[in-house]
Amino acid sequence: MHRLEVPAPEVLPFALGSFDSIGPLSRAGFPHRHTFHEIVYVRAGQGHHVVDQRRWPITPPHLGIVTPGQVHHWERATGLDGWVMIFTEDFLLPTPGDRDRLRELSRVSWLSPDPRPAGILAALFAEMAREYAGRAPGFISVLQSYLHVLLIRADRLSRTARTEPEGGGDAGPAAGRAAEIARRFDRLLTEPGAAVAELSVRGCAASVGVSVGYLNEAVKRVTGLTPGHLIRQAQAREAKRLLAATDLTVRQVARLAGFSDPAYFSRFFRRETGSSPGDYRRGTRADHHDRRILSIDCPGGAE
Repeated sequence: MHRLEVPAPEVLPFALGSFDSIGPLSRAGFPHRHTFHEIVYVRAGQGHHVVDQRRWPITPPHLGIVTPGQVHHWERATGLDGWVMIFTEDFLLPTPGDRDRLRELSRVSWLSPDPRPAGILAALFAEMAREYAGRAPGFISVLQSYLHVLLIRADRLSRTARTEPEGGGDAGPAAGRAAEIARRFDRLLTEPGAAVAELSVRGCAASVGVSVGYLNEAVKRVTGLTPGHLIRQAQAREAKRLLAATDLTVRQVARLAGFSDPAYFSRFFRRETGSSPGDYRRGTRADHHDRRILSIDCPGGAE
């Protein structure tokens, strides 16, 4: 399981660079999962990209999408050149609908655009790279906006530029009933109006119509994470959204996120995010040209 390793993930849970600058794990030849989203734009190279046991030949240009929990690796890939973008779901807080868009795109995983849309994608990545490197005031909002545009473009492409994996469309162990149970569980966490304060593993199992044991087995098999872990992530995301977008007190945020004890909520929030609720709120409201952000160096990779 690879986790996002950037200098200040609580401020900027995002990185963008080449396969070389992101690091050797960006082209890892062994099967692995991420806790973050990865989007690649491949301009050159040969070999294969394997996602959930579906094997795609590399015949650039390609746009590839891998979401948290998917198993992927690069098989005998040489000469890879292009852009690698990695980010957590915290980066999607301003555009929560993009989370569902990414999930849908990950079912296709590998797109082969024609020259004109390929040029548009390349220009988007290049502009995002300039914003990321320059870190001018407001650059985080600009990156989030460009990412939103990129995902809409990718969604359009997915209807016309799909490629078939070698050996057909069987997605291996992530397919079938376990994958469907995991998708239904995910919808409970993300559907509009979902009350994260009321979520529990037992309650989710009942809603999906399976036993607690089977829910644990199916979700862990597909995502690499337990339902309890994913519920805690959903609670932390909701708390972040409320802290950043409202003037509710920490006690009120705690209650809406499912915690009756504000002190326990504060400990939970620090454990999940690395900062206190108060520090997180102040950080999200600080001006984007804060010196802490401007001093971040490009990352060496993801662990």
